[in-house]
Amino acid sequence: MATLGVFLTQTTRRLGAALQSTSILGLSLGILFLAFSLTPSLLPRPVAFQGVVSGLSLAAGYALGVCARTLWSYLELPLPNAHRHRRLTLAVAATSLTVAIVFLWEASEWQNSVRRLMSLPDVDGVRPLIVASIACLVFVALAGVAWGFRRTFTLLSARLRHVFPRRVANVLGAVAATAVFWAVAEGVFLRAALGLADSISQQVDGTIPPDVASPEDPARTGSRASLIAWEDLGHQGRAFVTSGPTADQLHAFFGEATPAPLRVYVGLNAADTPEARAQLALRELHRVGGFDRSVLLLVTPTGTGWVDPAALTPVEYLHRGDIASVAMQYSYLPSMLALPTEGAYGAESARALFRAVYGHWTQLPRETRPALYLYGVSLGALNAERSFDAHDIIADPFHGVLLTGPPFRSALWHTVTDGRTPGSPAWLPRYRDGSVIRFMNQDGGLERGDAAWGPFRIAVLHYGSDPMTFFSASTLYRQPAWLAEPRAPDVSTALRWYPVVTMLQLSADMAVANTAPPGFGHNFAAMHYASAWLALMEPEGWSPPDIQRLNELLRRHDRDSGR
Repeated sequence: MATLGVFLTQTTRRLGAALQSTSILGLSLGILFLAFSLTPSLLPRPVAFQGVVSGLSLAAGYALGVCARTLWSYLELPLPNAHRHRRLTLAVAATSLTVAIVFLWEASEWQNSVRRLMSLPDVDGVRPLIVASIACLVFVALAGVAWGFRRTFTLLSARLRHVFPRRVANVLGAVAATAVFWAVAEGVFLRAALGLADSISQQVDGTIPPDVASPEDPARTGSRASLIAWEDLGHQGRAFVTSGPTADQLHAFFGEATPAPLRVYVGLNAADTPEARAQLALRELHRVGGFDRSVLLLVTPTGTGWVDPAALTPVEYLHRGDIASVAMQYSYLPSMLALPTEGAYGAESARALFRAVYGHWTQLPRETRPALYLYGVSLGALNAERSFDAHDIIADPFHGVLLTGPPFRSALWHTVTDGRTPGSPAWLPRYRDGSVIRFMNQDGGLERGDAAWGPFRIAVLHYGSDPMTFFSASTLYRQPAWLAEPRAPDVSTALRWYPVVTMLQLSADMAVANTAPPGFGHNFAAMHYASAWLALMEPEGWSPPDIQRLNELLRRHDRDSGR
């Protein structure tokens, strides 16, 4: 009993000391940031993500408050007397707590304002206790890291004071502590996480389900007649070459015999270098007769090698099967990991495939060679725009490019949005006279231009609710242009910009961007792809009733595929 009493006494003292060392200004600012994090962003957030965002916001606000208080004291600026300081502190804390309670009350309606735009059912509540619990756990974990950093800094600077003056020792101690923590984070945790992700992704890429057999048709990549072995296609490559409309399905839709679309894919394990894989793709295209089709589509996949089936199916119907597509894998990591770790390799791979195919295409007779187009979605869009240079194609340009959901690192996207025609919104910019590049969203846009579309065309399909495109580190300190009025049709009118918090919200949105319903976020609807291909390629023989019938089929495609 006495031992328990000692334990409780020591625990109470430690809690009291912790509370005394807690910055009330930091805690008040943190609570305000937590409240702001409950407001809507681009996409609906699951409870767990909301808790993490709120915890990060609480920690960020607290850190800013502590830094502000420390800077004020360091500059020796005057402080109010003890009585006024106590009253001011209580007023700030009470105000912050009141705002947080009000925002918690409104949080469900804010989330529903986003869900209704996407035709999702309302949620009954944000489960404030769960959100608060997760937020506190995140805050405590980050506070533990901060405590560890401070202890490391204190120990290092104390030792350095034996050699250097106090202020120099403090600076060197801070640098050394940062180096230690960075080395641990990058060399231990980050390397272990990347190693685990790499191992899992590699196993998934190489797994062949027992009920999935190699194709019998010799015109398909991966068949016995193919130059690329079935095992070397990878998980996404096998899905790519065995999917898509068949000749029978196209016959049933059009009421006449049509050829089956050709799909060529070269997996990461098919050859050792991007150049060797590109040459293999070129030979496979020759083998299946890809250059004899009326349209040839170069596809740049995402990090895992995935090609969006919602993009390929519409264009294969629009050309009545008279089309060949070729793609080449460069990684098996998800795009969020491939972008920072293998970004340069992805661009190198895309350039190798483009140079191989385009180089051969330019040698063919102009009157008989296929129309050549380039396509990429997400990270594939980024690498697709990096695959060619205007100087390389100006003498003999190919026909066009469709970039879907270009990520925020896209240089082309930034160039166009920054130089857009005055009065056009950042979420659907108009660039110059529209003769080369045009943008579209759910409501179209490719039909708009002050001049006719030229022979070389770039079309960009993106949604205003896509955080993969509209994320920016600058939202840390300034309101983004896409939040100006008028807003995109899929962005909540209740969305407001808050320093620091909005950037954290968009970061969380990126993690769930692919889970949005088709036509929102980073999940692109097949019927929107159809509209993009129609405007970009202008295939003949499509009347409005035919397009309506195709859209109905594509809606079923999205529904049946679980999109």
